[in-house]
Amino acid sequence: MARFDRNRWHKYSEITGTNRTVISTCQLPIQEQQNIHELLANMTQAEIEYREETKTKRLLKSSKLRYNVLPEQIICNEERGLTREQVLRLSDSLFLEKSENILITGATGCGKSFLACAIGRSACMLGYKTAYFSMSNFIENLAQTRLDGTYLKWIKYISNQHLLILDDFGLKPLTPDARLTLLDILEDRYGKSCTIITSQLPIESWYNFIDEPTLADAILDRLTASAHRLTLKGKSLRTRKI
Repeated sequence: MARFDRNRWHKYSEITGTNRTVISTCQLPIQEQQNIHELLANMTQAEIEYREETKTKRLLKSSKLRYNVLPEQIICNEERGLTREQVLRLSDSLFLEKSENILITGATGCGKSFLACAIGRSACMLGYKTAYFSMSNFIENLAQTRLDGTYLKWIKYISNQHLLILDDFGLKPLTPDARLTLLDILEDRYGKSCTIITSQLPIESWYNFIDEPTLADAILDRLTASAHRLTLKGKSLRTRKI
């Protein structure tokens, strides 16, 4: 049998899980090495785990989530109007499979963005493409892509996301172009993918905020038709001591 060359294999050891398994097996004394069937099974499992880990890292990086937070870190109690069961229910893939939206409202600092990002992180961990935008960033991106001719590419990118998070809806006035684009995006996503909206404004005030009756009706119809509504309460979490 050819001699194992540690230096030659080292440059590949960080590429796949299979290579790691081969290297670790070859470094064992001959009497401790696995038979070919066990080795193949372990190589296959290692490769599956490696690819899943690599995909998750890629999805988390491309999502550009504002906060790196896990569902377990979300504070749930009666004062906040949020239960652990609600968070766990929205951390699995069921709402994604059903193409249901999530609308999160509440005062500033109550944890709306944290919750949205925790759900987004769970979606990435489950293999779903996720994209996060603050509404200010969304409007800026829209204007920029119109100017540089990449609007259709940007819209296609958003269309390909299983989960779209729009944070701080209602904080900055919508331009006429932003209203039309938002409607186009929601129309394209309706019944196929999911959108999370966070806002300081109660949902009943969104109609007046959009400030264009026909578009407001159409946007809210697509957002609220099949949506989980969460109203967070309590004092600002930013006042808590670390």
